[in-house]
Amino acid sequence: MTDPVFFAPSRRYTAAEIAAVTGAQLLDSDAADVAITGIAPASEGGAGKLVYVENKRNAHLLGGLQAAAILCTSDLSASVPAGIARLVTPRPQYAFALAGRTLYPASVSPRAVTGETGVSPSAHVAPSARVEEGAIIEAGAVVGEEAAVGKGTVVAPNAVIGPFCRVGRDCYIGPNVSLQYAMVGDRVFIHGGAQIGQDGFGFVPGAAGPERIPQIGRVIIQNDVEIGANTTVDRGAMSDTVIGEGTKIDNLVQVAHNVRIGRGCVIAGHSGLSGSVTMGDFVMLGGRVGIADHISIGDRVQIAASSGLMHDVPSGERWAGSPARPMREFFKEVAAIRSLMKPKSSKGESNG
Repeated sequence: MTDPVFFAPSRRYTAAEIAAVTGAQLLDSDAADVAITGIAPASEGGAGKLVYVENKRNAHLLGGLQAAAILCTSDLSASVPAGIARLVTPRPQYAFALAGRTLYPASVSPRAVTGETGVSPSAHVAPSARVEEGAIIEAGAVVGEEAAVGKGTVVAPNAVIGPFCRVGRDCYIGPNVSLQYAMVGDRVFIHGGAQIGQDGFGFVPGAAGPERIPQIGRVIIQNDVEIGANTTVDRGAMSDTVIGEGTKIDNLVQVAHNVRIGRGCVIAGHSGLSGSVTMGDFVMLGGRVGIADHISIGDRVQIAASSGLMHDVPSGERWAGSPARPMREFFKEVAAIRSLMKPKSSKGESNG
């Protein structure tokens, strides 16, 4: 449940205001002034709450629903219990996200842990570093020589911004983040414990064992990227590791050296991208996807969870399995294996 100790709504909103924010159609004009004080899942609801129901599969949630207002598709609106303001939209979940960000702006814009403003006396900022007015450097944070931090950016406790790094405006660098050899755009969120810019796993066999290959590239993180907690992004060996604009990376993801990720990609937790992988725009990787080195993935590709990718994937395709192959082929193989496992009745068996 939402706890007002952690997240309190910015103010009360009316159903008409939520309709304006989301672009939904308010079916009941007499419900325009219904007060909305929070959000909740449709399975819980509650007085003053805004809920949503996405499709007919979840229509059972409407029975006995208690809420102030609901975002739903037009085909479900007639089943909404009386007394609940109906906000009709083709994409209820998307509209619910817009409404949630409006009611709870603090939930999508991390703030200073200590409540400090400016540069904390307990932070270490090198004399040659440039921190724009309006940035917050919290207690225990370190900003190295010749580094730069933009206006509106929060550098949380014990985060480290390495020498010569650049961090744009309105970013969030979470607690215990380490940022080295990196150039970061605007509105980038890097959550706690992420390690950005450490050397990649580059070794060559030698007489005495593996010999390290120098890793002298950078990490380039473009605008509006989000990187989850405890994710690691290696710097390039001689070229750069690049994360494209608007890409969202979950917790506990490994991005190896020289990887290039396009715009608007989504990468779920526990995925691993080996060295020199190239991903196009709007690619989606499910959880625990593993990608071999030097693989090329086209635009708008979808890779199912737990897949092991060992071959290039053309644009627009959906792959699954380990080793991964086109999804249609994967499910045909699964069906064939299941059919082989079914017991077969012996001919001539008596029914008596």
